[in-house]
Amino acid sequence: MKNYRIEALILALGMVILGFITKSAVDRFIERERVVSVKGLAERDVKADLVVWPLVYKEAGNDPAAMYEAITRKNAAIVDFLKSKGIAGSEISVSPPSVYDKQGDRYTSDNSPYRYKATSVITVTSDKVDAVREMMLEQAELMKQGIAIVGDDYQYRVSYEFTALNDIKPEMIEEATKNARSAAEKFAKDSDSRLGKIRNANQGTFSITARDENTPYIKHVRVVTTVVYYLEN
Repeated sequence: MKNYRIEALILALGMVILGFITKSAVDRFIERERVVSVKGLAERDVKADLVVWPLVYKEAGNDPAAMYEAITRKNAAIVDFLKSKGIAGSEISVSPPSVYDKQGDRYTSDNSPYRYKATSVITVTSDKVDAVREMMLEQAELMKQGIAIVGDDYQYRVSYEFTALNDIKPEMIEEATKNARSAAEKFAKDSDSRLGKIRNANQGTFSITARDENTPYIKHVRVVTTVVYYLEN
């Protein structure tokens, strides 16, 4: 009987010790899992460094041969105009004209006297963004040669791009991370805690958009990082 009592006492003592150990481990686990998730924002405006400018004009007629000659002449005039303004030949692309035959469309409601309509597109792709923007203001010079550039065709719109994102990525990520840490430190202070190490972080996706409709050549770059920090007592 005495041995049984000793064994029971040892077992009970062991259970108590195990309980303390388990509680301590749980407390440490809970403490370790006290975290705060914060977001850090970085934004900046940059100038576009690439412009794609489609120069579009229409040609109508009933004689395909005459239309071909007119398009060839006008294309050459546009290319000469661009080169005279400093655009290199390698930055100019002349696309084959798109021709519409009214007689081939039985559902047409076009009452135009012309059977054929052609759309010609010459595209400038250049890093001379400011120079190209000035040329857009001077394109009326082409009207003296009978070339009316179409400016309201939704299929062919001027586009501006910013291609140097990798050059500013490190600085913006650093800025966003600092902003996230500042927010985390404020939270820790308000909750009577101390900020611990980073548990995990997500860089986020960079977005590049036009700053506004009136200045599409100014791009707004934005990134949001998410950082999770441990909190300590």
